[in-house]
Amino acid sequence: MVKERQVAGGGRAVEVAPDRLEGWYARFAVRNDGVRSTELAPDTVTVVAGNGVVAVATVPFGPLNAEGTVAGLAVGPLVEHALIPRSIALLLARRGGHSVGIARGGVIVRSRTDRHLVQGRSAAGGWSQQRFARRREGQARTALRSAAEDAFEVLVPRLSEVDAVVLGGDARALETLREDRRLAPLFARAEPRVLDIAEPRRAVLDDAAERAIAVEITLREP
Repeated sequence: MVKERQVAGGGRAVEVAPDRLEGWYARFAVRNDGVRSTELAPDTVTVVAGNGVVAVATVPFGPLNAEGTVAGLAVGPLVEHALIPRSIALLLARRGGHSVGIARGGVIVRSRTDRHLVQGRSAAGGWSQQRFARRREGQARTALRSAAEDAFEVLVPRLSEVDAVVLGGDARALETLREDRRLAPLFARAEPRVLDIAEPRRAVLDDAAERAIAVEITLREP
């Protein structure tokens, strides 16, 4: 599994599955005239290629237990760290739906998914538009209350069993859920990275379980 997206400021980010990480770096070296250096830090691993391309990996579930800069390619500590089996709590939320689950080794073992109607914006104006907007906001509040209930029932009681929490979805929806005091222990353990996802459904949750344990690497040209 390698997923790619463009990033702000130029460059691109790829998500690499732990079992493909070593091979990805080997191919990176071949494509870019070898590797000049590798810098290991608690939160990042920076590899500088022979042609000047820089690959910065964000350490998931850090910190990485290795530091220093060495010549050539030396990503062994990152690979070993990424391959550690982990249990992850996943909370995916958008205004129209949510999906929560517990994943072990990238596979969902417990989950709950629900969708709610949240109407799109109206082209009408005046009083009609205001009434439509109030109805839409009410639908969104109902959807997020349902998401909070499911997160509290499915995830919070199992926080002692998981190694990390990974969030995904719409920033506004997640911020609303963060205000629910019952979910404070969940958000306190959330990874900094938030997955960009489609409208939550079970298939999206399955995909998120794999992406959650992947290593995100940002590539920038010289």
